[in-house]
Amino acid sequence: MAMVSMSFSLPNLNIRRVDRCSGRAFASVNKETSTTIGVKVAEGEGNLPKVVLTSPHGSEAEIYLFGGCITSWKVPSGKDLLFVRPDAVFNKKKPISGGLPHCFPQFGPGAIQQHGFARNLDWSVIDSDNADGNPVVTLLLKDGPYSRSMWDFGFQALYKVMLDAKSISTELKITNTDNKPFSFTTALHTYFRASVTGASVKGLKGCKTLNKDPDPTNPLEGKEERDVVTFPGFVDCIYLDAPSELHLDNGLGDVITVKNTNWSDAVLWNPHLQMEARYKDFVCVENAKLGNVQLEPQQSWTAKQHLSIL
Repeated sequence: MAMVSMSFSLPNLNIRRVDRCSGRAFASVNKETSTTIGVKVAEGEGNLPKVVLTSPHGSEAEIYLFGGCITSWKVPSGKDLLFVRPDAVFNKKKPISGGLPHCFPQFGPGAIQQHGFARNLDWSVIDSDNADGNPVVTLLLKDGPYSRSMWDFGFQALYKVMLDAKSISTELKITNTDNKPFSFTTALHTYFRASVTGASVKGLKGCKTLNKDPDPTNPLEGKEERDVVTFPGFVDCIYLDAPSELHLDNGLGDVITVKNTNWSDAVLWNPHLQMEARYKDFVCVENAKLGNVQLEPQQSWTAKQHLSIL
């Protein structure tokens, strides 16, 4: 894939520039614009630009440039398997609550803002393709004054998304562009549409667990003994060295296979009564890398995720 260092210009979409200092892409969308077969840029909620991927088989995905967040994955039946919370805002004042948000360069609370800054910045489109009928788009995020104000390192994040008939795949590549090493943690905080009383996850038996219920500041160490993990109440549990394939029954008639490469951990989350108005409609099954990833200058780390249904 050829990297684009100059402005990325599409018909009626003016991504005027990628500011090398801030890492932000400044975009204006006049109307739906077509870039590659199956890839178009359109105006989304709050007038924010989004990339729409359409498969010839009838599946569709939407990715907002703000946060590089996949907010929708519709299979050919028209069913959306992802969930965006009803209280989500599309005004750049806070991250988009739902879909498939990035947690980088920090998962959870810590030295910088909760879940890091990648979900609070505009990503830019640097490439689009159509591979055997499957639409593909690649987004870019780089360091800038906002990121450096809390995490003073040069980095580049490339995020490739590919849509197939009954699957959506992502590849995240983090590169250290600084002259000094850095470390990070990261996750894809995936919200799946679900009936929480019927949802369950298979594949976690035997994993070491860090259970944040009842005290998130002092997780209880344990081992998962269940073949099928359910969501009977508040759930916030980390699974270390999780297998590369899990199966989510969303309680709505779908079984979603969650495969990954190099996402070593998993997280299950449902807020229960902490979000009383909406907790019944989703569960989070997250691919994560919770041990520090150490990168020397010019080194890269890559992880892949593949979500599919039968």
